[in-house]
Amino acid sequence: MILYFLILWLFAGGLAAWAAGARRAELARWISLAVLAVQTVVLVAIWILSTVPSGVPPAGAWWAEASVPWIPQIGAALHFGIDGLSLMLCLLTSLLGMFAVAASWKGITERVAFFHFNILWTLAALTGIFLALDLLVFYFFWELILVPLYLLIGIWGHERRTYAALKFFIFTQAGGLFLLLATVGLYLIHGAQSGAYTFDYTKLIGTAIPAATAFWLMLGFGLAYGVKLPALPVHSWLPDAHSEAPTAGSVILAGLVLKAGAYGFLRFLGPLFPDAMRAIAPWGLALGIAGILYGALLAFAQTDLKRMIAYTSISHMGFVLLAAFAGNGLALQGAVIIILSHGLSTGALFFMAGALQDRLHTRDLNRMGGLWSVMPRMGGFGLFFALASLGLPGLGNFVGELLVLLGTYAVSPWAAFFATLGFIAAMVYSLWMVQRVFAGRYTGAGAPADVDRREFAVFAAQALALLFLGLYPQPVLDTVQPALEQIQSMTAAAPAAANPDPIPAQAPIAAVWRGEPQP
Repeated sequence: MILYFLILWLFAGGLAAWAAGARRAELARWISLAVLAVQTVVLVAIWILSTVPSGVPPAGAWWAEASVPWIPQIGAALHFGIDGLSLMLCLLTSLLGMFAVAASWKGITERVAFFHFNILWTLAALTGIFLALDLLVFYFFWELILVPLYLLIGIWGHERRTYAALKFFIFTQAGGLFLLLATVGLYLIHGAQSGAYTFDYTKLIGTAIPAATAFWLMLGFGLAYGVKLPALPVHSWLPDAHSEAPTAGSVILAGLVLKAGAYGFLRFLGPLFPDAMRAIAPWGLALGIAGILYGALLAFAQTDLKRMIAYTSISHMGFVLLAAFAGNGLALQGAVIIILSHGLSTGALFFMAGALQDRLHTRDLNRMGGLWSVMPRMGGFGLFFALASLGLPGLGNFVGELLVLLGTYAVSPWAAFFATLGFIAAMVYSLWMVQRVFAGRYTGAGAPADVDRREFAVFAAQALALLFLGLYPQPVLDTVQPALEQIQSMTAAAPAAANPDPIPAQAPIAAVWRGEPQP
């Protein structure tokens, strides 16, 4: 029942915040914060209890599962499961949810209760995505995200909020339709073969699908995940949505919604369509490299601070796409660290961009400069999170990207070489951002307020988490390792028992890259 609680608790919290906040706006903020704090405590307790006494998670597929019939006539069930991978993403959801509430504490003054209702329902849908083991339930939560996020952007966004909200909705809805068609196609093929029609992910794995059909089904899933990630060329909704969304919306979009796409690539694409994914691995690696370099170059070309940070997200998520198609142990571990670190560092940068906009009434980098002299604490945190974004050793982003590059090198040295250029580009745009915003001489009319206690607490928590991931990532890696090994075994050509070494199991991908004939 704990899995149902993790989802229903957030839905109920959203309703409570809306109802109480209608009488007093302050109650909506405190209820939302309390609900997310309880969610975080429960998830940490699950983590601790699942690693006692050995300190290592159990080797089984799922730590906990729950299933009740939903639409039994078509084989759909409310089937949820949690393992190390889904736990880390649920924990990131609750943590960034608290930061999003804190970020909007002063900035949101209109329809406060409804705002927090939409925040919590977005987080509930994301939690459902990370726990769902029924593909129809997964699709339900995938689409449910659209409504509250559309409202967050469209009601509380900036000048071009209507355009940005519609663009976000159209792109993600189109991706969702491809996901639905591919899901139904897989459902029908499995039912025709086995006589048992089901949307259960654990039962659909291993379905024998003709190569051409598997390619098109995988493309449907991949397009939906690629829109959310976002990957080239279905990325153009992201800069508009980020730049026009309120600060909390930007934190959730960058820190969590993008991770839903990353989760889909890691959890579903390889296990459901292993042969098709191996066949297009060279193209997937090339697409990841293109995203890394394209996002970095476009980030450097921006004069709007939020749009610049948005393009850096495209670059960082390119590493996740690279890891998904490299597919070996190091790359997948690195992808998880990137997912967590990017959520924290980019969420902090968007929080900072919102705070600067509130103080300066602009996001134009040409109208900033010299802020370190009047806002030294903001400058210090800004430099820290910029260094995290560029991958400074000792911080989480460096660990994740290094692991991805090492894993990619085992598959294709050339792919690793080109992806490494992303490090250089990240250094340029990150330090350029710090120079444009904080260095130089301040010429404003009055000194803006420096970081207050609320902002200091959020920035400090994110900084400590990034240091933990950078200096001692092993607890996280140990937690997700069983889940990643299972994903590898399902993606590999040979059964896991016949080829227990995770890295050699990926040799067919390297062979495809080199152009060797495949059986």
